[in-house]
Amino acid sequence: MFTGIIEELGTVESLTPGADPTRLQIRSPQVLEGISLGDSIAVNGCCLTVTSHDGELWSADVISTTLAATSLGDLAPGDRVNLERCVRVDSRLDGHIVQGHVDGVGEVSGREESEGTTLLRLALPSGLARYVVAKGSLAVDGVSLTVAEIEGDEVTIGLIPETLARTTLGRRGIGDRVNLEVDVLAKYVEKLTASLLPAPSPLPITEEI
Repeated sequence: MFTGIIEELGTVESLTPGADPTRLQIRSPQVLEGISLGDSIAVNGCCLTVTSHDGELWSADVISTTLAATSLGDLAPGDRVNLERCVRVDSRLDGHIVQGHVDGVGEVSGREESEGTTLLRLALPSGLARYVVAKGSLAVDGVSLTVAEIEGDEVTIGLIPETLARTTLGRRGIGDRVNLEVDVLAKYVEKLTASLLPAPSPLPITEEI
């Protein structure tokens, strides 16, 4: 479980394709403090398991289904990535509940500056918009953000200078792909209420004259 508050910008050391899984190596001394083999670290919002580390460099295995469902396969050596260790039960929940389970990959469709705030527009993949509401939470590349506006399958989020400086979102431009995770509470509500709501009435049958 994560909060969407990024702890460190790591640097991709290598992405080594294998038969399956692919080995991802990241250099990031800060998030390795207190980390043991088998612990979880969110990389651009995707929960990965630490398979080896030496204090500064660590590795994770990324299976083919994860590569297909996220933007991790786009990474190359030298790329910066958002990193967060799993939340401690005695810590403040500063963002929102983030599982590290990517729901889809969106695309940056617009970017503009407005009174010291950067407005980022994102095109959502089909089916995700119903879980997103204005002033609700959305994790973008693992960053907990508040939705400023939603119109159809596009959302607008406002980024303050601190977020731009401390995450990869400051480098995102039009056409870039980003990992998205919607608020898990919305998915639970949908599932629980589906059995309570009446089934839609069948369409009336009309006779041709």
